[in-house]
Amino acid sequence: MDRDYSKLTLGFSPCPNDTFIFDAMVHGKIDTEGIEFDVFMEDVEALNQRAFAGDIDITKLSYHAFAHLTHNFALLNAGSALGNNCGPLLVSKKPMTSDEITSARIAIPGKMTTANFLLGLAFPEAVNKHTVLFSDIEDAVLRGDADAGLIIHENRFTYEQKDLVRIIDLGEFWESTTGYPIPLGGIVVNRNLPDDVQRKVDRIMRRSVEFAFSNRDEVMPFVRCYAQAMEDDVMMSHIGLYVNDYTIDLGDSGKGAIKYMMDVASEKGLIGKVSDNLFVS
Repeated sequence: MDRDYSKLTLGFSPCPNDTFIFDAMVHGKIDTEGIEFDVFMEDVEALNQRAFAGDIDITKLSYHAFAHLTHNFALLNAGSALGNNCGPLLVSKKPMTSDEITSARIAIPGKMTTANFLLGLAFPEAVNKHTVLFSDIEDAVLRGDADAGLIIHENRFTYEQKDLVRIIDLGEFWESTTGYPIPLGGIVVNRNLPDDVQRKVDRIMRRSVEFAFSNRDEVMPFVRCYAQAMEDDVMMSHIGLYVNDYTIDLGDSGKGAIKYMMDVASEKGLIGKVSDNLFVS
């Protein structure tokens, strides 16, 4: 039986940058070209694992995970989180030397997160890592369950309030060593979908992002609904950090950064051969 492509499964996180860009498409505020979406909202590592299982049509995916899945998924030109000064932070209760980091127990938000990929580039000998839900990493460090924690998303704005100190900004590390903006996460579509459906999803995603930029007040109730009682200024700082021109369209610069990351990962033997065509076209 031929599949009906008028309803597609869609996964994204409850983080403000995701709910901000997806509100319009999941609530019919834009032209979705006849497509409805069956939504799964999960943290990024759970979405990564769902993608590895191959049982989703469209999903937010960390670029580290995408590097392993380029033959299964194609990257949309819209929806990505790339930028400057927005990378993951390694934090602790006290300053740490490089030797201390190498031997430290480090809480990470997931093995296949881009954050963990960057940590591996900066400190390849730091292997005593264990996965903790991203929103619980600060508390794991404060309890002493970890010597250091790799924080992402809104925790960039809260760690100082908990008297944690920044050991290294891995976004700055990436940018200073490569000259590229940091690719954090993107929106991918399953290659099992027909090419015309993939292109349709890409168009819808762009419309949804553009709607959010032009109608912030209209999308913010959906953002607040999942923002875990986050203060509005933190919420808006979070969105401002991860949603930018690259989210509307990757362009040559964004695509160059992603390809460079794939090349580095391949050279270091962290991934196998990637697809010759990474993007929906």
